[in-house]
Amino acid sequence: MNIFDVIRNRRSIRKYKPDKIEPEILKEILYAAHLAPSAKNIQPWRIVIVDDNETKMKLVDAAKGQEFLAEAPYIIVVCVNEKECYQEHGDYMTSFAVDGAIFTDHLTLAAAALELGTCWIAKFNEKNVKEILNVPTDYRVVVLTPLGYPAENGEDKGRKPLSEILYRNVWENDFIF
Repeated sequence: MNIFDVIRNRRSIRKYKPDKIEPEILKEILYAAHLAPSAKNIQPWRIVIVDDNETKMKLVDAAKGQEFLAEAPYIIVVCVNEKECYQEHGDYMTSFAVDGAIFTDHLTLAAAALELGTCWIAKFNEKNVKEILNVPTDYRVVVLTPLGYPAENGEDKGRKPLSEILYRNVWENDFIF
């Protein structure tokens, strides 16, 4: 499958098979994710890979009861060193959320290429997640995602047409190909 097929076919998966992921496949996905670009190549992310059922259930509670999280063999928790990003970028823009999102996007696309499912979870109590996982204070939790073999195809929710989101040179000046 080429990259465009992977992008077109990736879906958010909310039902998972209990099947384990082979270690070499997990490593391949995480390796691809760690190749993600980051501002000034700081690579400020640290990843907590949760496979303990008790910890997964605590994360479900911190994620407002999204129980499908615990169905997957793993919950991947993407954390980014906020302080490191602030120090590098001053007051202009903090890149921690962007860097974490790029890492996660690489992870979700690599998983999809290998026919595994993921689902971006941004609805969670960060303070609780940090306490559950002992995340240091300098780090922010950017996203959680289950990782596993899909038990569903996922819903194609459609996309807005390009004509609705692209502008030429200035805002609301239609971009025409």
